Amino acid sequence: MTAPGFRPTHVVPQHGLPAWEEPDPARPTVGLDPLLPVRLVERRGDWGHVQCSNGWSAWVDGRLLVAVPQDPTAPDAPMARTADPRPLLIRAEEALSRYRSAVEGLMHGDLDGEGFGALTLGLRLGVVVDGESLWLYDPDHGRWLYTDGTRLHTYAADEAPRTAPRSPGPAPTRPMPDEPAHGTPDEPTRGTPGEPTRVVSPDGDLR
Repeated sequence: MTAPGFRPTHVVPQHGLPAWEEPDPARPTVGLDPLLPVRLVERRGDWGHVQCSNGWSAWVDGRLLVAVPQDPTAPDAPMARTADPRPLLIRAEEALSRYRSAVEGLMHGDLDGEGFGALTLGLRLGVVVDGESLWLYDPDHGRWLYTDGTRLHTYAADEAPRTAPRSPGPAPTRPMPDEPAHGTPDEPTRGTPGEPTRVVSPDGDLR
């Protein structure tokens, strides 16, 4: 039975979502059905506390929820900073330029292996372009983002949700999917372009 006045803010991704009683991976509960409307009532870092139309609530990976479209903005309204792909494109260009300079120094003998390692230490870069589709790596948040040139969408995350927000810095290395397709349990996180995805461990469980 739908609770009076229930207004969903998000829906569950098309493959469903694991859920937990508390924002703790050790306390799993019944998962949420695909495309189930939910209301996001609280966030704790990456975790999201959602309420269903029947009043039942659970904690999920809030990064993977699909937002219910709001009223469209005016045609001349500025793009939200978090949805604008240009800042990440600029960072990718700068990182590639730094790496290219280090390679040239190594090839010309101006740098030895130690100097090359020092110049490239902590440098993270990931860009895949396929026509109008683009995948960009966000090193500050440890995730891949997909864009068709206008809006960014989370495509894959390096790690399971955390209670505390991530601080800027190098993220753990994870390989980039070769193509936008659904992965198998022993692969890194994958998903359909433009749609949120899960973090999958080698044994097939969400971490």
